[in-house]
Amino acid sequence: MARGFVKLEDLAVDGKRVLCRVDFNVPISGGKITDDTRIRAFLPTLKELQSRGARVVLASHLGRPKGKPNSALSLLPVAARLAELIDQDVIFAHDTVGDEVAALARDLPDQGVMVVENLRFDPREKAGDEEFAKALAELGEVFVNDAFGAMHRSHASITGVPKHLPSGPGLLVARELEVLGRLIALDSAGRTPFGAILGGAKVSDKMGVIDALSKRIDHLFIGGAMAYTFLAAQEVPIGASRVEEDKLDLARELLDRCALRNVKVHLPIDHVVAESFSEDAPPSTVDEIPDGSMGLDIGPRTVQAWTEIFNRCNTLFWNGPLGVFEWDSFAGGTRGVAEAIASTGAFTVVGGGDSAAAVAHFGLSERMGHISTGGGASLDYLENGDLVGLAALRK
Repeated sequence: MARGFVKLEDLAVDGKRVLCRVDFNVPISGGKITDDTRIRAFLPTLKELQSRGARVVLASHLGRPKGKPNSALSLLPVAARLAELIDQDVIFAHDTVGDEVAALARDLPDQGVMVVENLRFDPREKAGDEEFAKALAELGEVFVNDAFGAMHRSHASITGVPKHLPSGPGLLVARELEVLGRLIALDSAGRTPFGAILGGAKVSDKMGVIDALSKRIDHLFIGGAMAYTFLAAQEVPIGASRVEEDKLDLARELLDRCALRNVKVHLPIDHVVAESFSEDAPPSTVDEIPDGSMGLDIGPRTVQAWTEIFNRCNTLFWNGPLGVFEWDSFAGGTRGVAEAIASTGAFTVVGGGDSAAAVAHFGLSERMGHISTGGGASLDYLENGDLVGLAALRK
């Protein structure tokens, strides 16, 4: 772990109230949680705290309620699921801060667990408001941040609370830093060849991490909608595919930079296309995208060519789907890449977000080396070597 942190085992939590910032931003449909991975990921930290007699207050965001209460985004179902997982009553506070919430926290028994309502119901959370951070800090005597997926956000619960309480990272965060640290370690022994697979919709979301990774990797595989901006930058016909016209020059610069750093860039050589962006649109596989058609997935020849290189790599990092994997007709590329990565002998890291969702959708989670709980956070950490939430804990 990076220098400057107080490790969880060294934090004085015994018998104390511990405020934990967690990432329980889980998918909920019809009031039911459809994937509890992020809740389960926190359980080792909870077990450690409870083993030391701590009384645990959990705070998280869920969705984007835009600073006001929204019953569809309440954390009540999350608290109920947590109670099932730990086979213990979990107290739920119907507010985030305030006298009543503070009283509930003070009355927790040893090893008791409490969940406060969605932090983002209060606009002060995203604003990084100091008074809100101070009110949150009053719920605990010690602060543990185990919300890796939110640690790149300058929100009150992430960067404000550590100013008021003895603080440190949880076990989930420690594991994330250990794994991602292996990807950015200066010593490349055993790490190379190193391949990075990047997909998703926007080139603009990945420019920084592409530049940072290009200093460490040997192979860069680009798929998803962002691939068409890179193909267009090379004057390859892309039909009606999505392209960020204002990023074409930047794409060329990145390709040139990769060439100077001896990074081999792999773009799709065939595509699954349709004439409209629709789940019901008839798909066809082509080598060159005709006018009027848009690329919605990488094709089978691309998957085969990439797989051969994956098998020669010692390290693979993947972030972003390679097509519209939610639609069966355009899921083949993402599924093929996921299966290929899972079948290699490489150290494999899936960078959270839609990639993690795809891996879970295809039933391949157990075959990956590590699945990060934070897509944006993992990219920020790989790009900058730090996160604002980590910096706050060091201070």
